[in-house]
Amino acid sequence: MQKCQWALASKSEEQYHDNEWGVAIYDDRLLFEFLILEGAQAGLSWATILNKRQNYRLAFDYFDAAKIALYQTYKIEQLLNNQGIVRNKLKIKAAISNAQAFLEIQQQEGGFKQYIWQFVHGKMIQNHWQHASQIPVSTIESEQMSKSLKQKGFKFVGPTICYAYMQAVGMVNDHTVDCFRHSQLIKEK
Repeated sequence: MQKCQWALASKSEEQYHDNEWGVAIYDDRLLFEFLILEGAQAGLSWATILNKRQNYRLAFDYFDAAKIALYQTYKIEQLLNNQGIVRNKLKIKAAISNAQAFLEIQQQEGGFKQYIWQFVHGKMIQNHWQHASQIPVSTIESEQMSKSLKQKGFKFVGPTICYAYMQAVGMVNDHTVDCFRHSQLIKEK
């Protein structure tokens, strides 16, 4: 069975590719989780974050934005000493401010999914890449998302991070056309 080339780097990446990457997500908690994880990835490989994902869930109260928004100095220090996550003070503080901004959007929009999916008009963009080298690192949609998120107070949400987020949560189908998941995700839309 043919797969995207990047998925063959490790067992965890292969499982993530086969079961999650590119599947449309509409659950606010899971959308928030991916936003935090993509921000944590900045300057690192996705494999690093993927391998720490369960540690992140435990450390960040299973991505309960209401709890994270209230984190104080003690919790920040606890996170900075947690060897199971990326111990970067800016990224940890960004998770807290992002939780606060996330809650504001939920209140204003009636849910985060309504806000975030507007950047693709509510449906997955179906790309048809022949080779991984054709896949962009950012698009007009990810640039618009980045600008809007920054205006709302989010951090670690540049256009490249936003595009990786769009790929992860199924806003775009960036499996190459020879990958078995490409056609499956077209059918799921």
